[in-house]
Amino acid sequence: MTIGLVLALPLVAWLTVDRWILYLPGLLIDLRTPTGPNQPVHWRPGPDTPRNSDQPNIILIVADDLGWNDITFYGGGVAGGTVPTPHIDSIAHNGVALNQAMSASAICAPSRAALLTGRYPTRFGFEFTPLPNGMASITTRLDRSIQADFRRPLISHLDQPGIYQADFDSMGMPGSEITIAELLKTQGYKTVHIGKWHLGSTNGSEPTAQGFDESLNLAGLLYLPVDHPDAVNARQDFDPIDRFFWSVGRYSMNYNEGPRFEADGYLTDYLTREAIKVIETNRNQPFFLYLAHWAPHSPLQALKSDYDALTHIEDHTLRTYAAMIKALDRGVGEVLDALEQNGLDDNTIVIFTSDNGGAHYLGLPDINLPYRGWKTTFFGGGIRVPLFMQWPAGIEPGSQFDPFTHHTDLLPTLADMAGTSAPSDRLIDGVNLMPHLRGENPAPPHDTLFWRSGHYQVVISGGWKLQQTDRPDEVWLFHLDADPTEQDNLASQHPDKVAELQALLLQHNNELPPPMWPSVVEMPVTIDKPLGQPETPEDEHIYWPN
Repeated sequence: MTIGLVLALPLVAWLTVDRWILYLPGLLIDLRTPTGPNQPVHWRPGPDTPRNSDQPNIILIVADDLGWNDITFYGGGVAGGTVPTPHIDSIAHNGVALNQAMSASAICAPSRAALLTGRYPTRFGFEFTPLPNGMASITTRLDRSIQADFRRPLISHLDQPGIYQADFDSMGMPGSEITIAELLKTQGYKTVHIGKWHLGSTNGSEPTAQGFDESLNLAGLLYLPVDHPDAVNARQDFDPIDRFFWSVGRYSMNYNEGPRFEADGYLTDYLTREAIKVIETNRNQPFFLYLAHWAPHSPLQALKSDYDALTHIEDHTLRTYAAMIKALDRGVGEVLDALEQNGLDDNTIVIFTSDNGGAHYLGLPDINLPYRGWKTTFFGGGIRVPLFMQWPAGIEPGSQFDPFTHHTDLLPTLADMAGTSAPSDRLIDGVNLMPHLRGENPAPPHDTLFWRSGHYQVVISGGWKLQQTDRPDEVWLFHLDADPTEQDNLASQHPDKVAELQALLLQHNNELPPPMWPSVVEMPVTIDKPLGQPETPEDEHIYWPN
């Protein structure tokens, strides 16, 4: 027996079948697209002389899985409001707070597809979230190994005829869609993407094929290497998704679809620094910066200095999460400061939002209060998001707007702000909000809104909200004017209203194409409890098709 084989035996013994399956995707990633050392990004220089154009710059900042109760603007905040978010809040104070803003999906990728196109993601078949290769089968296997007195299992569809796991890189937004970046490029804007994409990386779905001149793309899942001395990690071993993320997570970026390289420092701070470089480089020309932060998405990793500043929070997971919010807010403040230092603050539109609500699988109970539900549900906790816009030249500071708004509104609204209009050759589900914000149109922007993820479907119309799902076979009806947090199911009391709203859903569904790829797994989500708390058969729940 060779010395090498003797030395390898302990590793072989440790790598049981389950561990091989868990770590194999990450090993394959390293072999196929290894991550090199950090490479400085040399952003393409803009003009040296001051601009002649008065077109406003546009910065769209999108957080990932930010809970409604994670910011302090509405009187809440993490850990009982003891972790303030003054910089995020300032965008609302200096502009307008859209108080009933809705994301287009309760999960990241379809929501982002809608945000960038002004169209429901189901309009072009982007119905289900692209999952990394192997994630559905591995998390299903991990789920079966978790012991609990009662636990609803993940449901895999991979053994069903016609169901397949599409390649992660190929599941993307069609090149035929027109994004905000493409629209603004026609108006002379420099367009830059920084951070998360999750809308494909081949066949015309990559950022630079979707209208962005430059893209610094998140190509991994980690904020720092796991064993970095500045990293504080919080693992949720009761969650198979979290276990998968830690096993395959890499600390990785790429520029313009090039080779992968490590970020430089804590990810949220790194993305912020690169965004500031973009502002400085392009200060003499109109620019659109899409700053898509990963924070506070899991895996939960905080910067040690931020964690150490929150000694009053005893729970380790909550303290780590709070430190991530602290870094996100700091980054927003630094971007705002950079605008002022470069003399661009008066003529720059800054928008802050989240792709959807906070996730149940973090095990934190309060992140979406006062709304029920989580990411991956269409209850308020999944789709109500902060949406703040400031523009000193065009929006009255301290404004409040209460009617329903929607992420699809961003494209037609930004088009108007930039002096153009939304594409006329396709159905745009969003509405230009500027006439409403200026008081020129007193009607609410939307009479009816729709959501769909497979069998789980929702409509809001006339102040009523209907949710219906096949797993379980359930219908919820809420009157949002009287019950905005969806506590009192009125379905049995108003069968005529249920039938009316179901007819609207049916009509809408008949307009939509089939999904571009199938759902491969469904996740159970208990509406009123985070994962990690004991479940009972009586708990209200839904099954979310990925």
